[in-house]
Amino acid sequence: MARYTGPKTKISRRFGEPITGNGKWLTKNSNPPGQHGGTKKRKALSEYGVQLKEKQKAKYTYGLLEKQFRKTFEEAARRKGVTGENLIKLLEARLDNTVFRLGIAPSRQAARQIVSHKHITVNGEILNIPSYSCMPGDVIGLKIKSAANAAIAGNVRGKNPKFSWIEWNEKDQKGTFISYPERESVPENIKEQLIVELYSK
Repeated sequence: MARYTGPKTKISRRFGEPITGNGKWLTKNSNPPGQHGGTKKRKALSEYGVQLKEKQKAKYTYGLLEKQFRKTFEEAARRKGVTGENLIKLLEARLDNTVFRLGIAPSRQAARQIVSHKHITVNGEILNIPSYSCMPGDVIGLKIKSAANAAIAGNVRGKNPKFSWIEWNEKDQKGTFISYPERESVPENIKEQLIVELYSK
């Protein structure tokens, strides 16, 4: 299963945003990576460079490599509606992202791992495919044996109340994917229109 395994701090410093972690170290060193850090005079990005950077930010945020991201974009373009908004909806509907949003895992990377290790069920069936696209009404939860595992259960925090497109039942340790989120409800700082313009060239 292809995934980015390089230095996460370096990626976040490149974008100046905590896209691969909590970003507590950004207050100490928010300069771009490299020997000269913030002292190096950097050229202004071209239009293409700005669009490419936005696509890379989205890829790193959701943990996708180019081939998978391209397939997701093509699916978004096929659907009715605004392509950029469809792209964000499909990225948010990924199983690993939904597990993260439900508060079952502390990060998308951790969510991907527990999905891959068969700790997650969808509608009562074990599913170990992080890229599975959740559908409205899908019930996502921990496997009974996994829910009893202190290392896994200890990380469960429950969902953030602002995520209105999912519900979390703390008693049953299960969540429901209610609907695809509206763009304004997704907190990620991604300018999806730039990605659409890049792929439209």
